[in-house]
Amino acid sequence: MNHGNTSDVSELSLRGFAIQPEFQALLFPLFLSIYLLTLLGNITIISLIYSNNQLLQAPMYFFLSYLALADVGFTTTTVPKALENLLSQEKTISYHGCLIQMYFYMIFGNADSFLLSSMAYDRYVAICHPLHYSALMSHKRCLLLAAVSWAIPIIHSSLYTFLMSRISICEHSEIPHFFCDIYPVLDISCSDTSIIQLMLMTEGVVEVLGPFVLTVFSYAFIFYAIMKIPSATGKCKAFSTCGSHIVVVMLFYGTVSWVFFKPHSKTQDRSDTVAAVMYTMVTPMLNPFIYSLRNSEMKAAVRKVFFLNLPLKISVLHCMIYTFQP
Repeated sequence: MNHGNTSDVSELSLRGFAIQPEFQALLFPLFLSIYLLTLLGNITIISLIYSNNQLLQAPMYFFLSYLALADVGFTTTTVPKALENLLSQEKTISYHGCLIQMYFYMIFGNADSFLLSSMAYDRYVAICHPLHYSALMSHKRCLLLAAVSWAIPIIHSSLYTFLMSRISICEHSEIPHFFCDIYPVLDISCSDTSIIQLMLMTEGVVEVLGPFVLTVFSYAFIFYAIMKIPSATGKCKAFSTCGSHIVVVMLFYGTVSWVFFKPHSKTQDRSDTVAAVMYTMVTPMLNPFIYSLRNSEMKAAVRKVFFLNLPLKISVLHCMIYTFQP
C-alpha cells in the first residue's frame, strides 16, 4: 500500500443524486421530512422506554432503546450533509469530514446489525426456553450483549478508518455516492488498496454476515418451536411477540444485502442509490412506527404518558385562555 497520505487533498466532491436539478429540489423537503420523522420517532421511543421502568427492565425494550439510538446516529451521520449538498452547487465534503463520516457511519450501521441480532437471541430465549428466560436474559447479560454490540463496531470502524486515511486520492476525483462509504472512496484511490480489499472480503464479510447468520438461526429455532405449539391461538401469540422485529430485520438486511452482497462495480447505478436511501433514511424512520403500531406495550406506554400529563396540559391551556382574555 502506498503510505502517502492525502494531506494535500482538503476537499472531495460527492456526485450525490444523479437526477435533474429540478427533481433534486423536490428531494430536499422529502429527505428533510424523513430525517425529522426519524429523530422524532426514535427519540420518542428512547424517552418512553427510559420513563417507564417496566419497559426498561424488559430485555427487548432495553435493546430497542439502543437500536433507536443507533438509528438516530446512523441517519444523522449521512442525511444532514446530503441535505446541504442538495442545496449547494459544489456538493463537496472536506477530507477529514469524509473520514469522520465514514467512521461513524460504520459504527452505527454495524451496531444496528449486532443489536438486531441480540434482539433475535432475546426472542429465541423467550419462545424456546421460557422457563429459563429470567436467568438467560439477566440484566448483566443484556449489558454484556449491548457492550459487545457497540465495542466490535467501534474497533472495526477504527481499523478501517485508519487504513483509509493512509491511501492517496486521485486528483480531481468525484466520489460516486451521496456520502463517504468505503467502496466509493476506494474507487477514486490512486494507491494499492489490495490490503483493504482483502479485509473487506474476509473480516468485513464475517462482521456483516455474522449477526445476520445468528439472526437467521435464532428465527429458524423460533419457527420450529412455534410449529410445535398445538393451538392456533398459541401460535399467533408467539408470532406476535417477534413480528415487529422480523419486519425490521427484513427491511434492514434486504436493502443492505442489495448494496454489499452483489458484485462490486465502480459505476454507481440508480438502484444502488435507492437502496442506500432505504437503509440510511427510510428504515431508521420506519422502525419506531413498526414497533409502536404492532406492540401493545409501547402503545400502552404512549397512552400512559399522554393521560398522566393530560390534567397538566388542560390546566396550562386554561391559564393561557384566562391570561389572554380581554
